[in-house]
Amino acid sequence: MYDMNAEDFPTPDVEVETIAPERLKDRIDAGEEIVLLDARMQSDYEEWRIDGETVTSINVPYFEFLDDDIGEDVLDRIPDDREVTVLCAKGGASEYVAGTLAERGYDVDHLEDGMNGWASIYETVEVTDYDGAGTLLQYQRPSSGCLGYLVYDDGEAAVIDPLRAFTDRYLEDAEDLGVDLKYALDTHIHADHISGVRDLDDEGVEGVIPEAAVDRGVTYADELASAEDGDTFQVGDVTVETVYTPGHTTGMTSYLIGDSLLATGDGLFVESVARPDLEEGDDGAPDAARMLYESLQERVLTLPDDTLIGGAHFSDAAEPAADGTYTAPIGRLVEEMDALTMDEQAFVDLILSDMPPRPANYEDIIATNLGQNAVDDDEAFTLELGPNNCAASQDSLAGD
Repeated sequence: MYDMNAEDFPTPDVEVETIAPERLKDRIDAGEEIVLLDARMQSDYEEWRIDGETVTSINVPYFEFLDDDIGEDVLDRIPDDREVTVLCAKGGASEYVAGTLAERGYDVDHLEDGMNGWASIYETVEVTDYDGAGTLLQYQRPSSGCLGYLVYDDGEAAVIDPLRAFTDRYLEDAEDLGVDLKYALDTHIHADHISGVRDLDDEGVEGVIPEAAVDRGVTYADELASAEDGDTFQVGDVTVETVYTPGHTTGMTSYLIGDSLLATGDGLFVESVARPDLEEGDDGAPDAARMLYESLQERVLTLPDDTLIGGAHFSDAAEPAADGTYTAPIGRLVEEMDALTMDEQAFVDLILSDMPPRPANYEDIIATNLGQNAVDDDEAFTLELGPNNCAASQDSLAGD
């Protein structure tokens, strides 16, 4: 009935249409009613999947479709009166599953490259509420909620919290904009994705890491520039100022861009505050939480209320601003997020009370970002697949 392909998934006899990840996201963003049949194992599905207000997501592992006689209990779970998009990890199993359903009269396609393809989506949105010099863009990776920033002015640019997987993208964007990518700055040693600072430095961009992070065991500190509290970087007429904000990690450093937006890394998000346990573990989390409280109260909330906050992540709980970015003015966050007006002990108790699971592969990712673990591009991409889980709470701490 089937010929086996190189990845040992049967190739269906019927032709199965594919849908590009970008096209699927456009349809979800447009509010279309989407039915997704996720053919990965249940544990993978529960950890990380594609969701949305208009998305109906069904998990039936691919092995349920391996027999010629598929159980009626399986088929009954899949609507036969609506278009269904099948997905898996890389696209092989989903093509097979979609084929078996197409042979039975279902209206199906499958997601090109599966969740790997979904993880390759990387979008740019202009921060229109930014009122500093130059132009500020926010990079958004919907699969993991990773955010980065590109500020450019007068022929120069800087990127903050770049991802290794998109090194070429930053260089291409700079070329398209007609600017010289001058700096690549990291806010801290990330635990959820592989940093692109060293790769950009290899391409002639000046890579910068926080000086306060060096003592964690950064093996390449002598090869890159470092940023201490109060240091500034000039990008055309834009001044990017280093603001030391420890708590999430001891090296956590924010960057104030044009006196208008504070790129807070994993210190403060538009829906929550940082988790404090990824560097020192559970035992060190209370002290790190107190450090975070001090950073927020003395370094972040003392900025003008109209200063925008732009973190390095957003979650499903986050609501984008009117311009489509995950940014918000400090004044609004203080009004909406009780954690920002609590006393220290209540703050510590709150953020230790509901922390989500730690990011997948976080120990290997940290070791890679410290330079202690060498991985190739494919391994790096695989390590960072999944949700980020860098916020303190599984739910939004802002608003209702």
